Amino acid sequence: MQRLRILSGGESHGKAIIGIVEGLPSNLSIEGEDIDVDLKRRQMGYGRGGRMKIESDRVEFLSGVRWGKTLGSPITLKIENRDWKNWESGMSDDASKSGTIAAVTKPRPGHADLPGVTKYGFKDVRNVLERSSARETAGRVAIGALCKKFIGQFGIKTGSYVINIGGVGRRYCEVDAADPSALQQLYEMAEMSDVRCPYPEDSKRMVSAIDEATEHGDTLGGIFEVFALNVPIGLGSHTQWDRRLDGLLAQSVMAIQAVKGVEVGRGFDMAVRPGSQVMDEIFYENSKGFIRKTNNCGGVEGGMSNGMPILIRGAMKPIPTQRRPLRSVDIETKAPIEAAYERSDVCAVPACAVIAEAVTATTIADLMLTKFGGDTMDETIRNFNKYMEYVNNF
Repeated sequence: MQRLRILSGGESHGKAIIGIVEGLPSNLSIEGEDIDVDLKRRQMGYGRGGRMKIESDRVEFLSGVRWGKTLGSPITLKIENRDWKNWESGMSDDASKSGTIAAVTKPRPGHADLPGVTKYGFKDVRNVLERSSARETAGRVAIGALCKKFIGQFGIKTGSYVINIGGVGRRYCEVDAADPSALQQLYEMAEMSDVRCPYPEDSKRMVSAIDEATEHGDTLGGIFEVFALNVPIGLGSHTQWDRRLDGLLAQSVMAIQAVKGVEVGRGFDMAVRPGSQVMDEIFYENSKGFIRKTNNCGGVEGGMSNGMPILIRGAMKPIPTQRRPLRSVDIETKAPIEAAYERSDVCAVPACAVIAEAVTATTIADLMLTKFGGDTMDETIRNFNKYMEYVNNF
């Protein structure tokens, strides 16, 4: 049974984005600054749009935290939308404000617009695009930062970096994925790059590609990697399909807006090579116990963590909203038109990587609580330490 219950709410131009987390133990030290740092990272990256000039996200705790520590009760996180002042009538819950802004009837290809209005019976695309907007991910990043703080108590660290934007860069990082320090170094180098790429020459070429796309009114997608270090062996399970760690991680990353592909380890590369070249052989050393010298499986075997770094790769499609509009059809008149344009980014791959960090941390936090339980941090830590003593002596 999963221990964390998570919800988010709010529209892109509504009053606020809200996140609710239930199930974290009491007495976890947490401050708003712990979350604000990742909210800021989400808003950075070369190629972001005008919305980032308006918003400067900060979290406010509405419940579940007192004097810098969790209470064990539901934690409510609020992120104010500063653009709300310009949308008070257009996004009001007051029926008397109906019709104060024109309905959007031009669905954008690649967005939730047309499926959403069809499913929910709307004649105004705004009823869909406000919630399907990636603005919602501010809530997931805030929740993920909270979960990072929790899993950090057990030495677990997540990080991310970009390896390809618009075909510029590489398909895989040529580093030792079995070496936590190598992955950590990539992360630290990425944090100094405007596109969150650890390779300076690739970063320069990515910036040029974004500039060129901007000139042509186009957008770019790309590939990012996320890792989690020091994850204990045994998270997840082989016993049911919906408890498999790789499945849960893939779902969490794939559920990010515009992500269209996920692989764990060298997933697609493994599919085209002989098994003798890609399996992570097992060794034993008295000082370390069971070890692997490679990490092609990305730290997951049989739906469970195997003690190696967890490595996930995500593919983000180009943002569908184009300054040079795509062809579409008006939902009212059925006439061919150019799709509506909403203020958007040219490239959001660096931000997507940060979001993927957050959802990865949330998934791992959930599974840590599933395995170790505990109503207080002290209890959860005791349970974890006892298990690790068993693992180290196995």
